[in-house]
Amino acid sequence: QVQLVESGGGLVQAGGSLRLSCAASGSISSINSMGWYRQAPGKQRELVATITNGGRTNYADSVKGRFTISRANAKNTVYLQMNSLKPEDTGVYYCNANLFPTTGGRYEYWGQGTQVTVSS
Repeated sequence: QVQLVESGGGLVQAGGSLRLSCAASGSISSINSMGWYRQAPGKQRELVATITNGGRTNYADSVKGRFTISRANAKNTVYLQMNSLKPEDTGVYYCNANLFPTTGGRYEYWGQGTQVTVSS
């Protein structure tokens, strides 16, 4: 069994910062990539940022220059530093991992989500 657990969400005023973390645990051989997605009320889940096992990053245009994704490979952990937060950043943030379990194959896994609320 593979699990992804997010933490770090909460309430923050516009212009403030939050740092999200996601820890992958279980029977994992290697991780291809990890990323963050978010879902705002009334909208579909959208990509926020991704990072590959080689360290290549990709960001949604709406967060570029404000958010930074990073990883700690030894602990199978990915972080999302969110600065200059705006009310439109409000939503549930989900961690995603594309990885190889020790049992074989390649699968995508999702965390339970963490709520981020930015007040104006």
